[in-house]
Amino acid sequence: MLELYQRVVLSRNFPEHNLKQGDVVVLVDYVPHPSGGEDGYILEVFNAVGESINVVAVPMSAVQPLKNDEIFSVRSLV
Repeated sequence: MLELYQRVVLSRNFPEHNLKQGDVVVLVDYVPHPSGGEDGYILEVFNAVGESINVVAVPMSAVQPLKNDEIFSVRSLV
């Protein structure tokens, strides 16, 4: 199970939030689905210099733990 304040990676795109598969975010809370659907995570998004730029809710299936055979990369937000 993923832990609070753990860095995790998105496994799909969220164009409505300008987030892409592979973006690294921080898990800040767990949220149950209000009507029995898939539970979710609240994620905080940071830019490359560590400034918080967004907080979003996504389904649990959209998040994966980071692996030791992966590296970070940088992309522009504009």
